[in-house]
Amino acid sequence: MGFKRMLAALGAGGASVETVLHDPNVVPGGVVHGEVRIQGGKVDQRIEGLTLGLQARVEVETQDSEYKQDVEFHRQRIGEGFELKEGAVHTVPFALHVPFETPVTAVAGQRLHGMAVGVTTELAIDRAVDAGDLDPVDVHPLPVQQAILDAFVRLGFRFKGADLERGHIRNTRQRLPFYQEIEFFAPPQYPGLNQVELSFVADETAVDVVLEMDKRGGLFTEGSDTFRSFTVQHAAVGSTDWADYLHQWIHSVGGRRGWF
Repeated sequence: MGFKRMLAALGAGGASVETVLHDPNVVPGGVVHGEVRIQGGKVDQRIEGLTLGLQARVEVETQDSEYKQDVEFHRQRIGEGFELKEGAVHTVPFALHVPFETPVTAVAGQRLHGMAVGVTTELAIDRAVDAGDLDPVDVHPLPVQQAILDAFVRLGFRFKGADLERGHIRNTRQRLPFYQEIEFFAPPQYPGLNQVELSFVADETAVDVVLEMDKRGGLFTEGSDTFRSFTVQHAAVGSTDWADYLHQWIHSVGGRRGWF
């Protein structure tokens, strides 16, 4: 039995873990439901804890390089410790709360290229840690976010790509160590404008909407007329024609800069 325990501690013949999401679709501030299935190995083992997390692939820029980093931005312990018998199956249901700042990964039923967000599972067993695979989740826009995205489509903008950048956008409600950028190609009606970049920073009451045109490099250049940041309360999303709002801003800036 001692030899079996040693093998289990080394990962041979020990418990295995599988996470099943009942529905991978969620909105920021919502809940992902599922269950963790723990399959006993060839020896009795003590399960000391079970933790779920949300993880995102984030782009990190330094003076010398640029690389991708997996960042866990939310953790939630589920269940209590228990004894797992040899060969037994133990199932732990869960309700994982999704922070409001969680980046959008799917729009109109399509996953955004460049987004990698999912649920991680960590099993603390016999004073060791066994990590499961990343289970992708599809994070759909909140009504405010959807309204802004729809406005860009109505104006003829084309989706270019999306990524997550490590850092902070000043004067927003941001708490996470990264933010999302959604990039659009400008339509022909705005000659001289290359693209617009969009970021959302949400909490339970409102969404900060951050826009920048014709980005020249670095983080958002606050104070420039190509930068616009405003806040929309969740309850007030339907009070504005967002396509008209964006058109007026773009046309105003483009006129001053001689783009149009």
